[in-house]
Amino acid sequence: MTGTTKQRVGRYTVFPSSHYVTPRDTVLRACEQIKEELRHRIEWYQKEGKLVEAQRIEQRTRFDLEMLYEMGFCKGIENYSRHFSGRGPGDPPPTLIDYLPKNALMFIDESHVTVPQVGAMYKGDAARKANLVEYGFRLPSAADNRPLKFHEFEQLMPQTIFVSATPAVYEKDHAGQVVEQVVRPTGLVDPEIEIRPVATQVDDLLSEIRERMARGERVLVTTLTKRMAEQLADYYTEHGVKVRYLHSDIDTVERVEIIRDLRLGMFDVLIGINLLREGLDIPEVSLVAILDADKEGFLRSERSLIQTIGRAARNLRGKALLYADRITDSMRKAMDETERRRAKQMAFNAEHGIVPKGVEKKIKDIIDGVYSVEAERKKLVDEAAVAMMDEKTLAKEIKRLEKEMMEAARNLEFERAARIRDELKQLKEKAWLSDL
Repeated sequence: MTGTTKQRVGRYTVFPSSHYVTPRDTVLRACEQIKEELRHRIEWYQKEGKLVEAQRIEQRTRFDLEMLYEMGFCKGIENYSRHFSGRGPGDPPPTLIDYLPKNALMFIDESHVTVPQVGAMYKGDAARKANLVEYGFRLPSAADNRPLKFHEFEQLMPQTIFVSATPAVYEKDHAGQVVEQVVRPTGLVDPEIEIRPVATQVDDLLSEIRERMARGERVLVTTLTKRMAEQLADYYTEHGVKVRYLHSDIDTVERVEIIRDLRLGMFDVLIGINLLREGLDIPEVSLVAILDADKEGFLRSERSLIQTIGRAARNLRGKALLYADRITDSMRKAMDETERRRAKQMAFNAEHGIVPKGVEKKIKDIIDGVYSVEAERKKLVDEAAVAMMDEKTLAKEIKRLEKEMMEAARNLEFERAARIRDELKQLKEKAWLSDL
């Protein structure tokens, strides 16, 4: 800051921020294998007339080797994992599945999405690594630092239960036994489905939204494009509807906050594209509207429609509106399946004398745990009390909280300690401002 020399240091060792706890012999053996691979790769590039790539791979790899010799670690060390683990070219990587006992039972939740992602992980990684290897940024062995290929995953899979409301072809083909859990202990039935024309979908939906708003209920709307979601949100806002929209540009934390705000009633309508599906459990939603439901494709497939319709299945008055000018095969299958489940639940309710009742679910804040109006009110009262403190009382309160925080930390109550730390920060800021 000032440019003055405070102390002269003869020697000082700066260690890497990360360490791989690997025996020295393993590191040296790996370095020799890396050097051998580098030699072959340089020869290949020179033979192909790719001199720039040859120079690039030599420079980068020799720098990594020097770091490995000196520190036992280098940036991107995972790209040399094959040499450290002693695997051969193309061998499957070690994974957590290797540590499961032989009699383990694996559950794959939302399997219609998860199973395809297992295969996609390897293909996506391989496509990225291929360019790095081709242009001399990485040695070919970097490609062996990869996820499992799908057939490798299948070989390692122990006994497996696929869990899905809309199982895909893979699960159906490989299932030895299928168990349906359609009936709900609450007696809630799947939403009633109604088809309406596309021509008047925007204004027709507006009248339905106002009806739900009057009852204090929420509405989910799914569109085909981001632009349509934005325009629809603007149109409904102009007509006095509190509305927000979700799309892929919104990060996960903000998405959770938006859904929490919907449940709290800060707005009444949430518009999305492909995000209003699996795992979105909002009991306050009584209406799901699917615009342009007759446009065949990924967003309007049988499974997508069933999942989207199911978002209204937590409410006693759950209803799904499909805006379409014709009934596609996907719509017909989704409607038939939903009706089958409705009939099964209603028969179960009649047989056991169950009266359907709504789901009560606490509204959780992503950071602070359970959201409570009382807690929010108490927070405001506490803030007002702090604002009224004089300097002497403030100093006493700071000392008391510091003692309480240290005691909480000693008792390993870290969440409580963190809350007290935040209170302390606010008090100290007030004390600092009062000194000015």
